[in-house]
Amino acid sequence: MIKLLRVDHRLLHGQVAFAWTASLQADCILIANDEIISDELKMTAMKLARPNNVKLVIKNIQDSIDALNSGVTEKYNLFIVVASIHDAYRLAMASDKITSINLGGIKSIPGARQISKAIFVTETDVAELRTLDQKNVELEIRQVPNDARLKAITLLG
Repeated sequence: MIKLLRVDHRLLHGQVAFAWTASLQADCILIANDEIISDELKMTAMKLARPNNVKLVIKNIQDSIDALNSGVTEKYNLFIVVASIHDAYRLAMASDKITSINLGGIKSIPGARQISKAIFVTETDVAELRTLDQKNVELEIRQVPNDARLKAITLLG
């Protein structure tokens, strides 16, 4: 069962590895990212950040979609982490099992505007978030589990 899909450009780090995993009672973290697969150093760092007693799986986006749709992930309390809104969009559009997306940390890039403390979005991000909202995917902003939920769609303008 998918507990949450989180967008965080840092992928697996302290907040994600410990606060979120514990709050969700996740027993498996799926990092879905096309770039990390070819970067042995980043993959090693992700493996070191994994909490004890939690399975870590790192796959590219298409392999993640295939795994979600095959049902092989159903036996886990699954926490999915992606680095970008576009990756979350790709997963959610390809799998009806994703019903909620947490925007946790999206760094500023040229052309992006800030919509909350740690969330910067481009016009492409806004269009993809609006499409997800129309698909009835919950879009929330929270840094840590105890923060108040902000509805992302209301902050897009």
